Amino acid sequence: MLDFFLSNFKELSLYVFDANKRIYWGYVLSSIALAAFVFWRVGKQRQTSPLAESHFNAEQLAGKSALRRFWHFLFPASIYFSQSAKNDYALFVLNKLLKAALFPLVMVTMVPIALGISSALENVFGVIEHIQLSAAATMMVFTVLLFIVDDFTRFLLHYMLHKIPFMWEFHKVHHSAKVLTPFTIYRSHPVESYLYACRMALTQGIVVGLCYFLFGPTLKMIDIVGANLFVFAFNIMGSNLRHSHIWLSWGDKVENWFISPAQHQIHHSDSPKLFDVNLGSALAIWDRLFGTLVRASSVKTLSIGIGDEYAEHQTLRGIYLQPFAKSWQVLARSLSSAASKPKSKLKSKVGNQAEH
Repeated sequence: MLDFFLSNFKELSLYVFDANKRIYWGYVLSSIALAAFVFWRVGKQRQTSPLAESHFNAEQLAGKSALRRFWHFLFPASIYFSQSAKNDYALFVLNKLLKAALFPLVMVTMVPIALGISSALENVFGVIEHIQLSAAATMMVFTVLLFIVDDFTRFLLHYMLHKIPFMWEFHKVHHSAKVLTPFTIYRSHPVESYLYACRMALTQGIVVGLCYFLFGPTLKMIDIVGANLFVFAFNIMGSNLRHSHIWLSWGDKVENWFISPAQHQIHHSDSPKLFDVNLGSALAIWDRLFGTLVRASSVKTLSIGIGDEYAEHQTLRGIYLQPFAKSWQVLARSLSSAASKPKSKLKSKVGNQAEH
């Protein structure tokens, strides 16, 4: 048991050195650099944001050094010591332990999916001569395809989590955050985490199986320090600011194609009309296709959370257990409604026959 805890705490401590994790040190530094730009723009150009004003009072820090003012701008105590943020820190650790203990028992893995896809394609189309591309071209096709399919399936699952009522009860844990910090990315219910892990295995299995069938077994991804080239680029461009109070917009033209940190903050709005917008991860094209894209320029004021329903998730006990109770209630109502419909139709038919 002790070895279990020690090994998992060691893994958590190594997240800052893993480029596939959001809190990788390079991504954190790039986010601080972008935050410094926002700080300069707010101070010098007197620009305001829908979020930062409630957590950074420039007048109270007048006369202080620029470094001290930037520190308060970057790490407001009202956010990082709030109960919501403390829950995020606890979930970061507890969810890691739960995943390590439970997920291996029921986890879908990529390799059998990839082999199954490749075999299925061979059964349908026969064994084909592999497409002959240069090694660099093959790597680029594989890397781009992996990124696009991964980004679309992220959007699709996210869309379902918002639109399917019993799934929303689990995803609501993430949206119950009253403040945003880089650790809010780890604020998720284990059921949702399991769905995303299965999604990743399916996505990678499908892309690897398809590319194995088309290009042969020698597949390599273009990566930077172990992360997909495009994932690295996405993260280095301020991914940690997505869950923060720092308002960084790319402007309307860029936000038609890529989701900015400000657009994701809008997604966390406590306004019901903004609950289901900006569902994309990196690419904005999926939101444009589904009619869920909102640009940062169209939002003037913003507060975070899910309103009165936040009361369900103020404690760790509520965060873990309440979604099961709520989702069961939703499913029970749906099943009851579905069961009653055939009876009402039957009664209607019997009544009509009696009349005739």
